[in-house]
Amino acid sequence: MKTVFLLCLLSVCAQAGPPFQTDDPQPIDFRHYEFYTFGTSDGTRVETDTAGPAVEFNWGALPNVHLHIIVPAAAIFPSGMGPRAFGIGDIELGVKYRFVQETKKRPMIGTFVMFEMPSGDAARGLGVGKTWYKLPIWVQKSSGPWTSYGGAGETIVRAPGYRSYPFAGALLQRDLGKKWTLGAEVFYHGPQGIATAQTRPATMVDVGGYYKFRDPGFQLLFCYGHTAIGQKENYAYLGLYWTWGNKSGSDVTTKNLMSLHTNG
Repeated sequence: MKTVFLLCLLSVCAQAGPPFQTDDPQPIDFRHYEFYTFGTSDGTRVETDTAGPAVEFNWGALPNVHLHIIVPAAAIFPSGMGPRAFGIGDIELGVKYRFVQETKKRPMIGTFVMFEMPSGDAARGLGVGKTWYKLPIWVQKSSGPWTSYGGAGETIVRAPGYRSYPFAGALLQRDLGKKWTLGAEVFYHGPQGIATAQTRPATMVDVGGYYKFRDPGFQLLFCYGHTAIGQKENYAYLGLYWTWGNKSGSDVTTKNLMSLHTNG
């Protein structure tokens, strides 16, 4: 049983809106791209799991839609005498779709559907062994240097020892000058099954942000958090981020947004 502890949690780490666990509904611009290289750590008193080195790639395939993939190396470190393991983890695919645009009075609303593919070795604790899914709704509103977003959803898992569970998060962040953005979130997840260390629910408080070497093209991302209520758990994220794209694609998206804002 210990060899599969915390796999569900590892996957939660990989799904997060970097560097936070709460995601947002805003896809990248049409014909633009994002690339991350990162590592995460998530631990309880039973075990610490890491994902990294890992790479993430997002592609603005259509206006209001981007496609997503994460390919992680995964590791498990039991607190006791259980075996450690390292190797490829489950590959994550996703589609982010914004179906309500933000206006002065109306928040942005969207979803980010995830598909976790069973590429990791489940027998060694490096994969769940079956495809599973994450189905959320996210909402975002901005005002000057302040941005808030959050939402909730359900993780659907049909593998032995795991269970489907709800999750929810809310985040507030602020731009501090041209280089820094700092934020804090509250994130909740339900019990995840006897094959994980997350057998009880936990509500976590995380703080983190971005340092912009080049805005927005090159950034450092960081976050650390700990349980406030429920089962004791620690979360950490550190990564580098790049973005680039076709200017004409961005212009198309901007024109569409301006038209929708005017009509809205």
